[in-house]
Amino acid sequence: MLELEDSIVIDAGQQAIEDWLLNIDEHYPDWHPAHVKWVNLDGPLDEGKTFYYEEYLHGRLYKSRCRITRLERGPGGTVIEFVGLSVLDRLLGIRGSFLVEPLGETCSVTATICLRFGRLTPALAGGIVEDLQTHMKEEGESLKAILEKAAEG
Repeated sequence: MLELEDSIVIDAGQQAIEDWLLNIDEHYPDWHPAHVKWVNLDGPLDEGKTFYYEEYLHGRLYKSRCRITRLERGPGGTVIEFVGLSVLDRLLGIRGSFLVEPLGETCSVTATICLRFGRLTPALAGGIVEDLQTHMKEEGESLKAILEKAAEG
């Protein structure tokens, strides 16, 4: 299993970050220039709900349908876990998560993507792992800028 992870500290409260993530359909293309489309397939995001998204990765349009497998909220943080449902996602064993952990007035946000083939993935997918890691870092930096700007205004 190959696990890619990116963490960033954001000067925003847990609730603001959670609300932004759970309403991602309202601003998905604004989050990253490679993002194309997001659709909540069966209502607002919650545990057991599905969503569809499109984004460019490694120069190709990637389309995926996912299900939220875990959504927990509490004073110690927010956990959102999902699993890919498309044929390619199931083949690669793609799953991921967002973890929002309060740190006083700020929060740490950690995004994780897991791929089944571990060390074989780079050999099988030629450069996509590096592109995905870069994409995740850019998403974190963008999320920080968006939420901190919103907190100022």
